[in-house]
Amino acid sequence: MIDFKKFEKYSKPGPRYTSYPTAPEFNEEFSEQDLISFYKNQDDSRSLSLYIHIPFCRSACYFCGCNVIFTSKEEKKINYIQYLQKELQIIKQHLNVNREVTQMHFGGGTPTFLSAEQLASVLKMIKDTFPNFSADAEISCEVDPRFFTQEHMDVLKKEGCNRLSFGVQDLNEEVQKEIHRIQPFETTQEVVNIARNAGIKSINIDLIYGLPLQTKESFHQTIKEIIKLNPDRLAVFNYAHVPWMKKTMRKFDEATFSPPSERLEILQDTIQFFTTNGYKMVGMDHFAKPEDELFKAIKKGELHRNFQGYTTKGGADLIGIGVTSIGDGIDYYAQNFKDLKQYESSIDNNKLPVFKGYKLTLDDQIRQFVIMELMSNFSLNIPRVERKFKIVFNDYFKGDLKELDEFVEADLISINDNEIQVSHTGTMLIRNIVMPFDSYLKKQPENKRKFSKTI
Repeated sequence: MIDFKKFEKYSKPGPRYTSYPTAPEFNEEFSEQDLISFYKNQDDSRSLSLYIHIPFCRSACYFCGCNVIFTSKEEKKINYIQYLQKELQIIKQHLNVNREVTQMHFGGGTPTFLSAEQLASVLKMIKDTFPNFSADAEISCEVDPRFFTQEHMDVLKKEGCNRLSFGVQDLNEEVQKEIHRIQPFETTQEVVNIARNAGIKSINIDLIYGLPLQTKESFHQTIKEIIKLNPDRLAVFNYAHVPWMKKTMRKFDEATFSPPSERLEILQDTIQFFTTNGYKMVGMDHFAKPEDELFKAIKKGELHRNFQGYTTKGGADLIGIGVTSIGDGIDYYAQNFKDLKQYESSIDNNKLPVFKGYKLTLDDQIRQFVIMELMSNFSLNIPRVERKFKIVFNDYFKGDLKELDEFVEADLISINDNEIQVSHTGTMLIRNIVMPFDSYLKKQPENKRKFSKTI
């Protein structure tokens, strides 16, 4: 039995590392001209990954940290689709859109808050703009089961969608009331059946632990129910409490949150439950069946991490489309305006709606590789890093490696000349373990870090 009390000291603000450098380092000095330059200079042999952000939701889920617009007005959706069309035309002026597309993901908001007809029109616009989708392209969509119909499924299936991710979070009625998201098990069951009947072979379900009023026992009941749906993947996220960013989170009484030690117990129980029921742990918060591509990628050391989580589609340049969306390449990140009026104004002036971004230095790229390898595969092949970047690892990271000593002493990792290996318990604290490699964190006092807590 693990004594999680001793690990409570690691409950401190830290990034989730969907990028490195992380989003707080993005700056407004990065301009539209910078992104155009990156587009022009990209290697045309590299494939493209597309992310399309649909920002609309009918009402607020209090736990949500996404950039959303609450509305029930039809004209807002129609207007937004028109601006997506205009943005695609501007992208076409600067990017070689004939490159192969290997991945496309709809996120939000609630993408299926668009009607089936509207969703079909957006998909047609994208495929008209990017005509070269690979035969095995991963085409996925985030789905709120409360807003999903057979008509949505028919459109997605017709356009080649092969992955769906259903947001559930928790099945406990009291927790659902507290987070302002009433969603009975039967609602989720119905839409999963619609997807299965349509031949969707990859279904993911999102859950969140650490929500108000949750206990180890109540969350265990949730995962026992969810497994009845036989999902191919599960994403079990640690709730990120950032009330300084999201006003809706201020509605929660923080006294109703479980302490860090219980959160770790919930995570351990979740890992044990899913791994004894036919799933394998993938990265820090995903589970997949052994035959799933994610698990196969771990075996090959080819799992990647990006803004959508874990993926097997590495080596692609990500193009962000829509308000607040983020794109990236080998050596840059670029984010669109978060404010809808600024987004529209930029497009009206025939400009890419770039709000801010970041140009990676060589040091950034080296640290990015190390952090993402550990986050994805829970191990780091040191000679591989040395060959790739022509460095002597122990010299380059001399100071950072000293900070790992406490994790070695706690049996959370082991280090030798060839490898850093994360232990089973260490996987639950992987964000803490990679933080010593983050050069930007070292410049910030802990009490000034604007991140959710790692536990």
